[in-house]
Parts: sequence; structure tokens; C-alpha cells
Amino acid sequence: MRIIRYAESERPQLAAVKEDSKIYPLPYQDFQELLKKCDEQQKSCLTLINEVLREIDPIQKSIDELDLKLPLNAGEVWASGVTYLRSKNARNYESQGSEPSVSYYDKVYVAERPELFLKSTDKRTIGHNEPLYLRSDSTWQIPEPELGLVLDGAGDIVGYTIGNDMSCRDIEGENPLYLPQAKMWKHSCSIGPAILLAETVEDPYDFDIKCTIFREGEKVFEDRASTSQLKRRYEELVEFLKRDNELFPGTVLLTGTCIVPPNDFTLNDGDVVEIEITGIGMLRNPVAAQ
Repeated sequence: MRIIRYAESERPQLAAVKEDSKIYPLPYQDFQELLKKCDEQQKSCLTLINEVLREIDPIQKSIDELDLKLPLNAGEVWASGVTYLRSKNARNYESQGSEPSVSYYDKVYVAERPELFLKSTDKRTIGHNEPLYLRSDSTWQIPEPELGLVLDGAGDIVGYTIGNDMSCRDIEGENPLYLPQAKMWKHSCSIGPAILLAETVEDPYDFDIKCTIFREGEKVFEDRASTSQLKRRYEELVEFLKRDNELFPGTVLLTGTCIVPPNDFTLNDGDVVEIEITGIGMLRNPVAAQ
């Protein structure tokens, strides 16, 4: 079962999408209210929603007919770095132009402590079909397709979503201390278009991820990967995020990328990025100069 929000009258409508693709409006203002009700009633999201759906009729529209919005307004979106071998190799190239024998990225790839950083906030994060912005002082920018973990206040994984962790390879490559500037700016993070409830996922390390980039209507890049290639476990990433930290219901943790365009590729104004993950859907964003 997936959770979406779509434009309805003056505010977004939260809804559940069942396996038969029927869409049921939910009586909650947002995903955080759903989590609050689950906590109050000591029920899982799936159990509570199934109880509610017994009294609700589906809408007479398909998901393709809806104007999809952010599935949740995450107060914080965190991200993980160098969790795939492909990511480690890309970081080495952008910082040194080659594969050094030992680098900080090699060390963090095998270290006990993962790389975690704050990627976005609710005012910076965009949803499906909204424009990603290019950073004006970077000449080497790429999307980073990632599986996102949706967490409750205790740090339990309640769902999965798609994330695009935009990155400036030239800024981070110049100096790793510039990471916040290479990762966070206006409209540099998109998530959506849905939240796949964790209870309905048999194997979260078997998600297929596909990224396609179009330029003037022509496909200029396409690649795919699997979460089976992830070096670290989800619970490991969440455990470090929780350490001496406060998690807010609906926090999103992006788990890193295994898809990196060629080293001579950079996004241009007018490009379109599409990221698909099995069972979740497709997150589509046009790219625009600021």
C-alpha cells in the first residue's frame, strides 16, 4: 500500500493507494497526523489504514489524473554518503581526478561510522513535477537517485520513498569541507511521489532503481541499480542518525546512490530527471537555472 497527497480544493488530500490501484482519501491532514494516530492507538500504519478504509469509498480517478504533491512535509531530510562502491569511486574521481590508493572516501566506505549529513528541510524540499534548481556557482551538477527511509519519532522505518539528492561534484571535489554547499541550496532535493508502507515490503534490499535524464526530448542518460548493492544496512544508518539526536515524526533518511552519470556530464537548464523505484512509482522533475 502506498500513501500519496494530491491537490484537492484549497489543500492537499492525503490518500491511500491499494494494490488494485484504487485511491481512497484519508481523514488525516498529513502523514505526520497519521503517524500520531498510529502512536496514540498503538497500531501500525497498515492496520489503522485498513480499518479506516472499511468506511471509505475510492475516488473515481486514476493516479495519473491527479496533481501529486509532496507525500509528506518532512521537517528534516538527512542523507547518507559513500554507501555504494560506485559512489566511493565517483567521489575519488571528482576530488583527485583519478583513483588514489587511500582517500577519505575509501576510509568512510569501510569505517564503522557512516557519513550522514542534513540534506534539506521542509521549506527547501520539492515534490513530483516541481523544478529542481541548478546552483549558479557550480559547473558540474548531477542528480543522485536514492531510496529514502521514512521514519517515525522513534526511528522505526514506516515507509520508503524516492529521493533525488542533487550534488555539485566540482564544489565537493574542490574540498570535502564544502559538502554543505555542494548539497544544500534552494530546490536541491525532491522526494515522492508516494510512500510505500514498510509493512508491505517483503525485501527492502531488492528495490530496483532506474534514473533517466532527458534533454530537449531526447534521452541523454539512463542507468539502473539495486539496493542489494548497498554496503550498509538501513538499521545501521538509522542507529547512527539517532545517536544523541532528536528525530521528528516523518523524518526522511536518503540511503545513498549507486547511479552516477559519466564524468563529462552535467545537468543543463531544461533537462528532465526521472527516477523510478519498484513499487513506489516515478519521481519526475524538470531542471531550471535560478
